[in-house]
Amino acid sequence: MEKIYPDKLKAGDEIRVIAPSSSMSIIADGPRRIGDERLMELGFKVTFGRHVDESDDFESSSIASRVEDIHEAFRDPNVRGVMAVIGGFNSNQLLRYLDWELIKNNPKALCGYSDITVLNNALYAKTGLVSYSAPAYSSFGQALGFEYTLEYFKKCLMSDKPFMIAPSDKWSDDAWYKDQQKREFIDNPGWLLINEGEAIGTSLGGNICTLNLLQGTEYLPDLTDSILFLEDDEETKAVNFDRDLQSLIHLPGFAGVKGIVIGRFQKASQVTDSLLTQIIKSKKELEHLPVIAGVDFGHTDPKISFPVGGEVKLVARPGQMNIDIIRH
Repeated sequence: MEKIYPDKLKAGDEIRVIAPSSSMSIIADGPRRIGDERLMELGFKVTFGRHVDESDDFESSSIASRVEDIHEAFRDPNVRGVMAVIGGFNSNQLLRYLDWELIKNNPKALCGYSDITVLNNALYAKTGLVSYSAPAYSSFGQALGFEYTLEYFKKCLMSDKPFMIAPSDKWSDDAWYKDQQKREFIDNPGWLLINEGEAIGTSLGGNICTLNLLQGTEYLPDLTDSILFLEDDEETKAVNFDRDLQSLIHLPGFAGVKGIVIGRFQKASQVTDSLLTQIIKSKKELEHLPVIAGVDFGHTDPKISFPVGGEVKLVARPGQMNIDIIRH
């Protein structure tokens, strides 16, 4: 399938915020105000899907409402980018109801992370459209510590130039949305080298347990010549990540994977460097693959943006660990 790279975003473009998973109703007024201001400072016109604030017993909305907002965002010629409100648990409910031809014929930059992993990867599998594992609308509502996240959002979604990812200076894993001024920033020791090697491939993945929802379906991309970006949230313990990774390894197409990049784990997961290294080293299928971990994406902050379906070069050597986003 031919890849489709959407036009890059620029000042003056309209960004449509939609809620494919959890509702906008869970986002407080303060972060909404900051998010709107920050996006407008980039020169964007911010609009919202008509159903974003609907909320049911699952803090989401009906399949019909969410599908309608997605279709309307891609159908509207004034909309240049589509941004998820936040993650959640149920965007995989939408896949059978999406008009993939409509989306393919109106390619736009879709961004989000966590549960939006389903849409990122299904979009690429069904249409060839490259989308972005990137901060959601809610992320833009952080008052402090957002500079690194914003830098990589602009590099990935607002420029065509290749770029190299570097570790952040500090990171956080606090409930920033509860108290914007009470933040804990932790010195970043840098990335963890687990397996050495080099690879160039198609970047796929995101949240691993969400990605695994696509196994055995038409919505999982071909893993041939891919570099997998994998992360999980605070509910994941080492044993959960181990079995989720093993499930991916058992896929018939996993032999085509060229490398793995693992996002930083939240503190509550208690996944240490030692435990993660043991998990990777226990799997013979990974012996020949470069693997690095502790990269700034997933459920801690700050976070990079990376293309799902783009082209990435990974170098994992002592004294030289590089992630180069070549095409995005």
